[in-house]
Order: sequence, then C-alpha cells, then structure tokens
Amino acid sequence: MTRGTGQDEGHGAPRSVDVARVAGVSQKTVSRVFNDEPYVSADVRRRVLEAAEQLGYRRNSAARALASGRTRSIGVVTLGTALYGPASLLMGVERVVRDTGYALRVVNTMEGDPAGVAGAVDSLLDQGVDGIVISEPIDEEGGEGDLSVRVNVPVLVLGSPPPFTASTVLFGGRGADLMARAAVEHLLDLGHPTVHHLAGPQRWYAAKDRLEGWRAALAAHGREEPPVVEGDWSAASGYAAGRQLAADPGVTAVFAANDDMAIGLIRALTEAGRRVPEDVSVVGFDDIPVAAYVTPPLTTVRQPFDTVAQEGLKRLVHAIENPQAEALPASDPPVDLVVRASTQPPPPRTPPGRRRHSACPSRGEASSPSLPKKGPSTHH
Repeated sequence: MTRGTGQDEGHGAPRSVDVARVAGVSQKTVSRVFNDEPYVSADVRRRVLEAAEQLGYRRNSAARALASGRTRSIGVVTLGTALYGPASLLMGVERVVRDTGYALRVVNTMEGDPAGVAGAVDSLLDQGVDGIVISEPIDEEGGEGDLSVRVNVPVLVLGSPPPFTASTVLFGGRGADLMARAAVEHLLDLGHPTVHHLAGPQRWYAAKDRLEGWRAALAAHGREEPPVVEGDWSAASGYAAGRQLAADPGVTAVFAANDDMAIGLIRALTEAGRRVPEDVSVVGFDDIPVAAYVTPPLTTVRQPFDTVAQEGLKRLVHAIENPQAEALPASDPPVDLVVRASTQPPPPRTPPGRRRHSACPSRGEASSPSLPKKGPSTHH
C-alpha cells in the first residue's frame, strides 16, 4: 500500500484545499461533492473523488481533528463474538482507554467477511480517531493480504492479523505459543510420555499459536507428536473429542486450546470410565471464572488480558502524543500456569495379564501431588 503523493510531507493529513488543487476545482466545489449537493457534474464529482482517494483525504471528522489537534478518541476493531478471549480483551481495552481520558469507538467485524477488517478501519478513520487497536483473531481466507486503506494514525495490533501499512504499527498480545508450551511441559515434567492436543479452529491465530507451542514442547523433549483433534472452542466440541480420545488407552495427557473444550473433554472421559486425573490429565487455556469450580478443578494457563491491554494502550497513547519519539519497547508476556487438580503423574503401567487397582482420592482433598519446581509460576 502506498500513501498519496499529492501533498508535501510536512502538511500531515491532507486538506480539502489539497483535493481542490489536484482536482483542478475550487474548495467550495470539493465541499459540495462531499456534502452530496446538486448541480455538480458527473465529471467534476469523479475528479474530486479520485483526487481525494489519491491523497487519502478524510472528510469532516478528519478536518475537525486537524483544526483542534486531536479528537482524543481511539478506535477498536474486534470480532463480534461472546467468546471469552476476545470479549475479555475488549473489556480490558475499554477499561484502559477510559482511564487514559480518551473516548472509545468500537467497530465489530463478522466472522466470514474477508473485507471486515478493512471496512472497520475505514469506518474508524472516517470518524477521525487518533489511533486504532486491531484485535481481529481470525484469518479470513480469500481476504486481502494487505489492507486496502491508508492508515495515517498509529495502530496497535493485538495478535497477528494480516499485514498492512500505517504511520506507526505496534504489536502486543503475542506469546500464546510460549504459554501453550508451558502447559505441555508441565504435563511432560509430571512424567507423561507424550501429550495429545485438542486444538481450536485453525482459522484463528490463537489456535495456530497454541498448536505451535504444543509442537515445540514435544519436539524439544524428543516426544512423539500424536494426531491433532480439532474443535471449535465450544464445550460440545470438547465432548466430541473426548469420546474419540477416550477410546485410545494410550492417552494419558491432553492439552486443550481453551477451557470450554477442556471441560467438555473431561465430561466425555468421565462418562467413558477414564478418570481425570488418575487416568488422564487435562490442561486448559484461558482460566475462565468457572475453571476453578468444575470437577476436578481445572489446571489451565491464565491469559493476561489486563496486562496486555494496559501495556498496549500505554504504548499507543505514547505514539499518538509523541509522534516524533521512538516507540516504547514491548515486554515479554507473563506465563501464568494455574495448577489445580486435573493433572498428576500418569498411572503406572500394568504388566500384561494383570488388572490395575488404584484408589480414587477424594475430590475434596486439598493436597495435590508434588510438582516440579522449575517452569512458570503456579497457583493452587
């Protein structure tokens, strides 16, 4: 993507007078075109719109922003979903934006719309926002690899949406692969020979990152990589996967890409006579509020939504208010593995021809097996 070249670099955002000069018309004619007034010929209207597109001119709100300096508003592009991860991140962003004294403008995209991000960004630019947060978790197949809009304000990207060009691009909210790796290494350190993976839908960047973290952990430990079972983030898909995995006696540990699927998985394993954690250990991802209260309480990776929002918005506001300064550095995301009762060492292998008898500890026991000292911080 290229910026318009019909203005001097020192002018900043293009003005209506620049559009008039390029189109060869008066500034009043430019105003008439954008106000959709009558008595403007089709040829003149076409020339004005083409000049505006060439320059990347934004009407009304952008002009007011130029006159006052800034609108003190930040736009957010996010997927319209009630799923825990995207919704929690949006809530974190809303809290931080409010604390910074900026107004928040949110545009939701819809799953299955390849042009959703470009249209949302375009809408926010038309509103004259001073900066944009893109929290778009889905790779829409068939969409443009590069956003077809000029972005002349700083942009904070949370995750890994398609690449695009902007005056300043900041990144945050990465590191899901490292968190997933910590979850898998916890199971391997307990003594499990390998770890199966219940993945999220692979159109989601988060699901891809967690899959890569699982693979990296197994490869680093020289362990076999079992076939991946893919769900859709729902507990129902976790239950279906659990019925499939329960039929394999070699499954002793499963890392699920989110807590909802982990909860459905545990239900299916239990119904099939595979006890958790005595027969199969399960780790989830997110630490949803109910994770501590299911049976057994779920070991999971806690996502740092508030930390990601606070750091990201601090860097974005700094870029807005200090356009000539260097960007603030990003820090590594914290890895917070919350260890509860859904994981323990694997059951002892039973010699052929002999049945294994093991006592089933009470679900109410507060103690848990001794865990390795290395690795990420743990909470009980």
